[in-house]
Amino acid sequence: MAATKNHDYHLVDPDPWPLIGAVCGGLLFSGLVMWWHENPYGKFVFALGILGVLVTMYNWWSNTIREAHTGYHTPVVQLHLRYGMILFIASEVMFFLAWFWAFFDSSLFPSTVDAVGGQWPPKGIEVLNPWGFPLLNTMILLCSGTTVTWAHHSLIHGDRDGLKLGLLLTILLGLLFSSVQAYEYIHAPFAFKGNIYGATFFMATGFHGFHVIVGTIFLSVCLFRAMKGDFTPRQHFGFEAAAWYWHFVDVVWLFLFTSIYLWGGWGAPTHG
Repeated sequence: MAATKNHDYHLVDPDPWPLIGAVCGGLLFSGLVMWWHENPYGKFVFALGILGVLVTMYNWWSNTIREAHTGYHTPVVQLHLRYGMILFIASEVMFFLAWFWAFFDSSLFPSTVDAVGGQWPPKGIEVLNPWGFPLLNTMILLCSGTTVTWAHHSLIHGDRDGLKLGLLLTILLGLLFSSVQAYEYIHAPFAFKGNIYGATFFMATGFHGFHVIVGTIFLSVCLFRAMKGDFTPRQHFGFEAAAWYWHFVDVVWLFLFTSIYLWGGWGAPTHG
């Protein structure tokens, strides 16, 4: 028969969500630009785009989960999903590389950058004490990397209770990290505007904080699915992708802590 499947690949059925997602993504970006240019309809278009993207994400990923449960995710398909996640994380590495580049471009040769004033940190800047909240957040993220690995190993060995507890602890640690960083931002002795130190600091650490929030949501969805009975020792790519993403977030923070908090503020007066 011509329709007989004789391969391990998954040829997806026609689906409207890629087109809907592209349209909603365009609305989101267009609405944001309109909003920033004080267009009266900008906020409405932006909100419509956000709503559309969220609906697209939910339905598209729900379809992917149903495909996995139906048996379409053969070992070959799972391998290609892993390749896709690896490429996504690689793109995230390049994203953060841009912010590290901006920071080091200003800090390594301050005498060549007029905005710095010949020294780094710029004169008059009071930096955050790296041995306070930044060190605490480092320990929190390192502990969270341990708990998500525990959850992964529990799943592989068929320990459902260990999987759920490990995920729950990781989520709580992620929420604690975000809370500590929010407190740190509120009490920061420098502003985002007006100096290159504040701009590079808040862009690099702020985008990392956003990724922590995304990772926390990612793991929360995995916990919800685990409580529903999803994931098996042989098929659990959704959880594996979340764990990879969380470890990536951990590693980025170690670079941020070392380069921006420790090295980048060396010799300047500290706050707190």
